[in-house]
Formats: sequence, structure tokens, C-alpha cells
Amino acid sequence: MARSEVSQAIENTVLPAAAVAQPGGALTRSLIGGLVTSLPVLMVGLAILNFAPTYYTYLALGAFVNLIVVVGLQVFMGNSNIANLGHSAFVGLGAYGVAILSTPLAMKKLSIPNAPFGFATLQLDPVSSALIALVVVGILAAVSGKVISRLSGVAATIVSLALLIIVHSVFLNWTDLFKGNQAFFGIPKVVGLPWMMVFSVVVIVLARLFKDSRWGLQLRASAQSPQAAAALGIDARRLRLMSWVLSALICGLAGVLYAYFAGTISPKLFYFQMIFNTLAMLILGGMATVTGAVTGVIVLSVGLEFIRSIESGVTIAGIQLPQLLGLSGVALGVVIVLCMAFRPSGISGRYELDELLSRFFRRSAK
Repeated sequence: MARSEVSQAIENTVLPAAAVAQPGGALTRSLIGGLVTSLPVLMVGLAILNFAPTYYTYLALGAFVNLIVVVGLQVFMGNSNIANLGHSAFVGLGAYGVAILSTPLAMKKLSIPNAPFGFATLQLDPVSSALIALVVVGILAAVSGKVISRLSGVAATIVSLALLIIVHSVFLNWTDLFKGNQAFFGIPKVVGLPWMMVFSVVVIVLARLFKDSRWGLQLRASAQSPQAAAALGIDARRLRLMSWVLSALICGLAGVLYAYFAGTISPKLFYFQMIFNTLAMLILGGMATVTGAVTGVIVLSVGLEFIRSIESGVTIAGIQLPQLLGLSGVALGVVIVLCMAFRPSGISGRYELDELLSRFFRRSAK
């Protein structure tokens, strides 16, 4: 008798994943793979740190924040195959968390003199503030994840968008604590490019370890074939919740680092513009791999900076081109449309950088 669809799905998706997840050297391979993926990031960071002027250093800091956000986004989207439109809410929560806790009291008298719960008279050191902010992000992620993990497809995406709108509305309307539309200033600037590079490497390695772990493999298998995963007793809801919380914590860390290098934040920084930028980066590079997240950030960061340089008008061969304001937004839309139409798997496809290098060296040896 022919095998059932469930049996075939088990063999085609879950069983190969389980075979890969054997303990012999898997952790070491994932760790080395994450470090290899981090090498281009370190090379770019070191080159900017040693040779680039201050302006490009500031741009690099922003790009590293985007990198951490996109890697955090990949942890959930790349493994669960569910689009997430609410990740910038956790970035904002991390940023505002450290802003409220670590801003000097003299600055708080100017920015949030009427803050509730005694925050106007509370000042903590940057490390303690960051840890508390991440704990708050983790709690809110766990609560929201209970809802997200029960949904899939479009329903989960809509709920993530609703979460973003709720958090943004709180930032705008709770003026005593978040200052509304006004900029929150006076945050201590304690993070430079070296620390940003260190945290980027840690996040990349962490995302790769999760992707290759038993939980990551099972989550991807359950996304590809829910019936087969359920037949093997895989708890897809628990795995989605786990990846959602980890993704939120990474995004919250990006917000903490942004606040600590910029010194000033506002709600508009953590709304739709960040959503579009980071989603375009992940789609361009490829959401199935951590390498894709890194590739998309590097390529699109360089491309957008070039486009912004010509938006205000440039002279080419003696011809003055007019202003092209909004060209960067058009470029983001074009990137998303073209990638989804002609290269849905992104630049890196389904292979990590270390896997591509290994295949290349094996072919060269033959």
C-alpha cells in the first residue's frame, strides 16, 4: 500500500532535520559557522574604525543597529516562516527602557519631571538599566508571544502589526513617561563602534546556534509540514513562542545600543520606516539563513547611502540632475518587489557562508 502524505512529509522534512541534529560536533560546527558569518562584519567595522572619518563611523553605528534588528527578525521569521511586522516595537521598548532608567537626574528634570512610579528621581548605571530594560522586553514578548504562537500565517502577521501600533500609541500618548512626539534627550553615550561590533558578533553566533539547534530544526520542519510535525509530537506553539521571545530580546538589545550611542530617541524612529528598512534587508539577503540577514544589511546599507547622496541632486558629465527626494523609499519598494518576483530566497539562498565556502573548497579539491 502506498505511503500516506503524512509519512512522506515526515521523511521529507522532519526526519532529515532530526538526522542533522545529532550531537557529534554539531555545536562546534554551528559556533564556527557563526564566527565565519561574522567575519565580513568585523572586516567592515575595523576598516571604518581605522580609516573612515567620524561621519562614516556614525553611519556604521546605525548600520550595526540595523544588523542586530535584522538578525533578530531572522530568528523568528526565518525559522517559523511567519512574517513579523512588530519587531520595531521591541526595539523602541529597549531604547526607552534605558532612557528612562539611566538618564541623569538633572536631564530628567527637563525631560520627564512628572514621570510616574518615581522614575523622575531614579538613576541607574547603564548596565543595570540595560538588564532591566531587557527583562521588561522579555516579559512583554512572553505575554504577546502567547497569542502569536497560537496563530499562523496572515493572522499572526496582523497581530504583530497590532502590537506595533499599540506600543507606538503608548509612546505618543503617555507623555509624562515617554515625552510623546518630542525627542527624549540626555541619554548617556556609552557605546562606540568596538562594543557595537562585539554585540553584533554575539548576536550572529546566537542566531546561528538557535537555527542549527534541535528547536530551530523542529520549528522549520513544523513550518514546512505542520501535520508531519504534529505526528511526531513536536509542539509548534512552544517553539514559536521560544523563537518569538529570543527575537524580541535581540531587537530590544538593538534598541538599548541605539539609545546608548545616539543619546536621543523619539517614537518615529521605531515605527514603519524601521519596519520597511529591516524587512527589505532581510528579504534581499534571504530570510532562511543568518548569512542572508548579514548580506542584506551590508548591501542595502551601502546602496541606500549611495541613493541618499544623489537625492538632493548631483552633477554628472556637466549635467545637473534635479532633486529626487523620496528616491530611497522607492528603492526599498523596488528591492522588495524584485526579490519576491525573481529571487524569493534572497542573495544567499538557503546556504550559510561557511557551507558555501565548504562546497567551494570541496569542488576545488576535486
